[in-house]
Amino acid sequence: DRLDFEKFTLVYMSNDKSPFEVELTINKGRTEPYDRGDGYGHLAVLVEDLAAEHARFEAEGLNPRKMVEFAPDGKLVGKFFFVADPDGYEIEVLERGGRFK
Repeated sequence: DRLDFEKFTLVYMSNDKSPFEVELTINKGRTEPYDRGDGYGHLAVLVEDLAAEHARFEAEGLNPRKMVEFAPDGKLVGKFFFVADPDGYEIEVLERGGRFK
């Protein structure tokens, strides 16, 4: 699958043998090559109830960021929030729905 936006393009790669999917982000207008230190990468997990997970993370003191509904042009792509692990790496928590079944 491929979703094209004004400032970036998302490319999703998967196959019929596994529900695992890789999302690549292509940032438009970037002229210099990516460096391992400034390339943005993270792990994402799917959950059934985003609000319940967000509340659970808050109760555990994990400081999740605000929940976001990403719906350019009114079409839902996904609902999510980010949280950092103890080393500062970002983890995206996505609600099942939109393009994320």
